[in-house]
Amino acid sequence: MNSSHQDASAPRRRASFTEPLMKLSSYVLALRPWSFSASLMPVLLGCALAYKVAGELHVFAVFLTAVTAIAVHAAGNVVNTFYDFVKGVDVSRSDDRVLVDHLLTKDEIATLGVLLYLVGCLGFSLLSIVSSARMEHLAFVFFGGLSSSFLYTGGPGLKYVGLGDILILIIFGPISVLFSFLAQTGYVQWPAMLYAVPLALNTEAILHSNNTRDLQVDKQAGIVSLAITIGYTASRVLYAVLLFTPYVLCIVHGVHYSTWLLLPCVTMPTAFKIEREFRTVSMQDTPNSTAKLNAYLGLCLVVAILMSDARTLPYLTPHEA
Repeated sequence: MNSSHQDASAPRRRASFTEPLMKLSSYVLALRPWSFSASLMPVLLGCALAYKVAGELHVFAVFLTAVTAIAVHAAGNVVNTFYDFVKGVDVSRSDDRVLVDHLLTKDEIATLGVLLYLVGCLGFSLLSIVSSARMEHLAFVFFGGLSSSFLYTGGPGLKYVGLGDILILIIFGPISVLFSFLAQTGYVQWPAMLYAVPLALNTEAILHSNNTRDLQVDKQAGIVSLAITIGYTASRVLYAVLLFTPYVLCIVHGVHYSTWLLLPCVTMPTAFKIEREFRTVSMQDTPNSTAKLNAYLGLCLVVAILMSDARTLPYLTPHEA
């Protein structure tokens, strides 16, 4: 009797143990952590530029800036999941399965988004205390990025009216670099924001490859995207331009200024492989592969700047003590 009772209760115990883990994995899936390099790399780039300009680095401020940027980015991903499902963009063929497969409810997704925005605001509040930047300047950049992450699919939904690509280029390039640079130094050197261009283009390549892959589904849902506007053939050409222009910029600057700026070119073979697969095989995994490339490219660019002599870096004016 005891043995049969134990056998019957074993599945219940296993279920009670695995259900919270499955729920947790669903929350993690909703965050799309594979895309976080798009926000983390510009933050590290801005900090590296600030270090070369100011000659010092505030490690705690780096941590707070990274947490703030990633929290707002994750919140934007969650908002995207929510509105894509509500507007009928995510269907059975979508790779965003959280709401489609009922892994989480719409209320749970909405709550997660609010919590992430609160984490971002908390990180910003702490950063404004430790940073030498004027709070109103830091707040202007932060809330500009926060509102943009929501407006991408929330509110008017800029993604759905053909403005998503422009927004991504701005947020995951100059805005993120500006935010971290300002938090470190307390001021801005506008020419230094040009260093954000390679990462911004590569990040736009992630979005554009995703939009090209989902072109037919998005078109049926009534979305207007750049990929839909120009079609498959031109989209493949544009993807190649977005993917390889950063290397052209690195080569030009590496030849004329610091040779360390050639370092990101070590990732070029991977870029050729991804572009070839995108053009001739399948687009299914291209966004994830491009996101990984984004992380490697960004890390190499950060290392290249840190290893270079500040006097050899273009667009920077080192602070004189």
